Amino acid sequence: MHKVPELSLRQFTHGDSAARAAFAQALSAGLRAYGFVVLVDHNVPVALLDEAYACAAELFALPDAEKRRYAGGLRGYTPFGAEHAKDNPTPDLKEFWQIGHEPESGAPPNPFSAPNVWPARPSTFKPVFEQLFADLNETGCLLLQALAPTLDLAPDYFEPLVRRGDSVLRVLHYPPIGADADPKAVRSAPHEDINLLTILVAARGAGLELLDRDGAWLPIVTQANALIIDSGDMMARLTNNVIPATTHRVVNGSETHLSRYSMPFFMHPTAETSLAALPSCIGDGALYPPITAGEFLTERLQQIGLKA
Repeated sequence: MHKVPELSLRQFTHGDSAARAAFAQALSAGLRAYGFVVLVDHNVPVALLDEAYACAAELFALPDAEKRRYAGGLRGYTPFGAEHAKDNPTPDLKEFWQIGHEPESGAPPNPFSAPNVWPARPSTFKPVFEQLFADLNETGCLLLQALAPTLDLAPDYFEPLVRRGDSVLRVLHYPPIGADADPKAVRSAPHEDINLLTILVAARGAGLELLDRDGAWLPIVTQANALIIDSGDMMARLTNNVIPATTHRVVNGSETHLSRYSMPFFMHPTAETSLAALPSCIGDGALYPPITAGEFLTERLQQIGLKA
């Protein structure tokens, strides 16, 4: 069976120029071949990951009415059954909480930005997830810095586009599946992520699978504190499918009586960023029409039921 490549981020952050170049090539090759890589020796403390999962379990155990007080916007709570995959009208079996950059004072209006919403309980939720968001944002910036030269770009090409982009940390809960659940529903139907890169904190609970380039579903099994990196639709458009978006899903599996928690960080550029094919990737011609990241995000949010 194929196995998703495992890379050490420390090779890039602490290695010499040859080690950094080798990491960049391995990252590029893994994303091109699989659309997924596993990242170890990264910059997110294990203790912070443990705290985050403990906070998530406490948050989603709150009464439904209490959670719904924080619903209704770009940030905060989205109830069970609200989202579905593109081209699949059956709602996914999940609820989630979203966190982003705090809007900067005096910045122009941004339809994809809003002040974060913080629950009263658990009291540690805000400091834990502010730190986790910052650490994962830094991880993403480092990965794009490594990837840029493999696309004939300057190492800092992505920095101004993503450092304060429209990125979102989503704290996900897949509750136990009851006997009355829609038999067509799954925890997360096959889909591609919208953004450039997704950084997924290895889930507490099995079920994640990717569709490899040969058309077979490949279970993703990692050590508990690894990060999983996958490429999204914005990266596919930007690279003219040199780095394709990866189809993945969360199957119900044999642990449907248990809750599953997951924390993907969706790395988005700023809304005005052009997703036109990079010169180094255009080949025989662009596969996609020109569009900005904001226009594309609006289109996709409408397709999955999160925007009217």
